[in-house]
Amino acid sequence: MRIHEVMSTGVVTGAPTDCVREIVIKMLSRHRGAIPIAIPNHELLGIVTLRDVMLPMYPNYGDYIHDAVHSRDFLEMELNYPEMLAKKAEEIMVRTLTVSPETPILEAASYMGLKNFRRIPVADHGKVVGMVSIGDIHRGLFFSRGGCEARS
Repeated sequence: MRIHEVMSTGVVTGAPTDCVREIVIKMLSRHRGAIPIAIPNHELLGIVTLRDVMLPMYPNYGDYIHDAVHSRDFLEMELNYPEMLAKKAEEIMVRTLTVSPETPILEAASYMGLKNFRRIPVADHGKVVGMVSIGDIHRGLFFSRGGCEARS
């Protein structure tokens, strides 16, 4: 089974100059955890995930060790959220690996497992053509391999 058989198409992208707030609105309104960042011809530049938006607000692991009291003021950390939302997508986007529509789905799942990604863009000659999630891969395997058949 190949990626093109399970990927989502009609992917909504963001521009590198979009503010993170616009990107988060796109993600939340479409129930997505990530938005690819592309230029107008759909050339992929990177991806922004909800995790990319949240993690910079938390202290580094070393901060916990050196100042366990102040590094855990989560209410104070929350005050940094508007600052994060005001940044440009290009400031926080991650350049990510992609898969092609012809990639075998278990090869993509292997990449995703190694990098701890839940979803990755599907690109054809550098242009975004879809997204694939680990759930898409599981659904593809489940339905194509008889997962829905009644057992006797």
